[in-house]
Amino acid sequence: MSTIIIDGKDVSQRIREGLKAEVAELTAAGRTPGLAVVLVGEDPASQVYVGSKVRACEELGIYSQKWALPAETTQEELVELIHKLNADDRIHGILVQSPPPPHIDEEAVILNIDPRKDVDGFHPVNVAKLVLEEEDGFVPCTPLGCMELLKAYNIPTAGKHAVVIGRSMIVGKPMANLLVSKKANATVTIAHSRTADLPALCRTADIIVAAVGRPEMVKADFVKPGAVVLDVGINRIDDASRPRGYRIVGDVDYADVCDKCSAITPVPGGVGPMTIAMLMANTVKACRQLTC
Repeated sequence: MSTIIIDGKDVSQRIREGLKAEVAELTAAGRTPGLAVVLVGEDPASQVYVGSKVRACEELGIYSQKWALPAETTQEELVELIHKLNADDRIHGILVQSPPPPHIDEEAVILNIDPRKDVDGFHPVNVAKLVLEEEDGFVPCTPLGCMELLKAYNIPTAGKHAVVIGRSMIVGKPMANLLVSKKANATVTIAHSRTADLPALCRTADIIVAAVGRPEMVKADFVKPGAVVLDVGINRIDDASRPRGYRIVGDVDYADVCDKCSAITPVPGGVGPMTIAMLMANTVKACRQLTC
C-alpha cells in the first residue's frame, strides 16, 4: 500500500494565494481586512507565533496591529485594550496569543472579545454556532485546517468512524463537532487520557486525529491498515545530534505508523501550516461580515 503524505505547506500556500486575491478585491472596494494580535509577556514560542501571523498579514495585504504588552500588564489593562479594539473599525479580527501570564484569566479575556471579531473561535457564542452549524460563526483554526486538508486530498468522511484523541476546546472538541456535522457526516468518538484500551479503540477508526500533546504516543498498534492519520501534535524533544539540541515531533510515531496508513500528515509540514492560513481566512470572513 502506498501512503499519501499530506502536504500542509502546499495546501496552505494555495489557500493563501486565494486569500491574497480576495484581500486585493476587498481593499479595492475600501474594505481592507484588519487583524490585531496581542501578546502579553515575553514567551519565546509565543513571540515566534505572533511574528508568523504578522508576516502572513503582510504577505496577503491584511492590515495588522501587533500589541506587545509587558508581562506585568494587569487583567484590567488587557481588557481595556480589547474593548478599544472591539470599537476600532479598522480591526475585524482580534487574537490574544495563548498562553498569557498566570495572573491573566484567559477565559475572562475571551469573553471580552466581540464574538464577531473572535477569529480564534473560542468565544462561547462561536462555540455555540459551531455546534448549531451556523455558517456565520468562527471555527478554531487548527481543526478547521484539518478539515481543509481532508477536502484537499478528497478523503471521504461520510459514514467513516473518526477517533479524536484529545478533548481540548482548541482542537479536540471542535474537531469532533466538525467531523460529526451534516457537512462531514462522520461517526465520532472522542478519546482522552482516561479512555480504556486506547489502542484497541483507535484500531476501529477510519480516521484518527491525534491532538493529545504527548510525543509520538500513537504507535503502529493504534492504527488499522488503510486508516487516515492527522497529527496535530507539536512537541519538542531533546536531540543532541541537532544544531539546536532538539527536534520537533508530533503525537504520532511517524516512522512506526506511516506504512500502515492510506494517508498521514508529517510533523512538521502537515497540520501546522494550515493554522495560520485558517486564521487569515477567518479574518477575511470577519471583514466581509462586518462591512457587508
